[in-house]
Amino acid sequence: MSERSRPLLELTRSRILEFVREPEALFWVFIFPVLMAVVLGIAFRNRPVDVARVAVTEGPPGAARLFDQLKRSPGIDARFLPSLEAEEALRKGRVDVIVVAAGEAPDGRPAVAYRFDATRPESLATRHAADEALQRAAGRGDVLATAEQPVTEPGSRYVDFLIPGLVGLNLMGSGMWGIGFSVVVARTRKLLKRFAATPMRRSHYLLSFAFSRLLFLTLEVVAVMAFAWVAFGVRVRGSLVDVAIVTLLGAMTFAGLGLLVAARPTTIEAVQGWMNAVMLPMWLLSGTFFSYERFPAFLHPALRALPLTALNDALRAVVNDGASLATRWPDLLVLLAWGTVSFVLALKLFRWQ
Repeated sequence: MSERSRPLLELTRSRILEFVREPEALFWVFIFPVLMAVVLGIAFRNRPVDVARVAVTEGPPGAARLFDQLKRSPGIDARFLPSLEAEEALRKGRVDVIVVAAGEAPDGRPAVAYRFDATRPESLATRHAADEALQRAAGRGDVLATAEQPVTEPGSRYVDFLIPGLVGLNLMGSGMWGIGFSVVVARTRKLLKRFAATPMRRSHYLLSFAFSRLLFLTLEVVAVMAFAWVAFGVRVRGSLVDVAIVTLLGAMTFAGLGLLVAARPTTIEAVQGWMNAVMLPMWLLSGTFFSYERFPAFLHPALRALPLTALNDALRAVVNDGASLATRWPDLLVLLAWGTVSFVLALKLFRWQ
């Protein structure tokens, strides 16, 4: 071991020991992402098709016949209620549509009225389901012969979309908070001033944070991915080597951003504000919990230029679609650019006091 590299190794070792001795850090890095996967995976799990909930009002002629027809229809939960109870059930969301027997149309055909809230998607779907059931019961036939071919596309579940996003979110959080916060704490305790008096280089100190992250990187990713595979059947369809490369590049990118954000602040409050200013937009805009394509199309190029967006897109492409890194070079280029520029600026702007 050369004397020039010894400070870097000792600093990296001290970063690792600091992390291991902090129970809170272990919780937020390893346990919290798994808990988020549990909660969100259960909340947004694939469920059977919702039953159409219909209330038929008592009283008008023909109401009992409509109720019987709807009751025999699969996928419809029909209830026979007085008018006031039906209105209350609709208002409180216990039913989605009220069916009212409306006598006869001018041409003599039985008439039906549907009462529902058009702003609720489930009400619209239930209205069409009830109408289809009643039309068939009245004798309407199908003009076309149809057949159903149910398929389940791999990686199409919400939990398949969620897990790579949680991995990316965890890499961002542990990279920025775990590094940037530690630097500012050391600055406020005057530790950096003491380091500055040693033969250590500035680059040694900053690189020690990045290298210490690499030791825990595998454990972070494996903890989330292994739990997702056991609990929800999430599979990695691409190369594990490609997943490792993407997560490594993502971790180094956010390590650089964490160092840059912590290069100047001298108080905990200041670095907290800067961290939130950098991370909060990416929490909302980078497609962690829902696709960023929900935003207007003219924003998409700017959103894809965010490092968390690039990391999430690359991880989902490899994990869910089995894509190779060669097809995701724009995402890797975005990560590389953010990481390189951030670390270079951190070297130039970093101050010890």
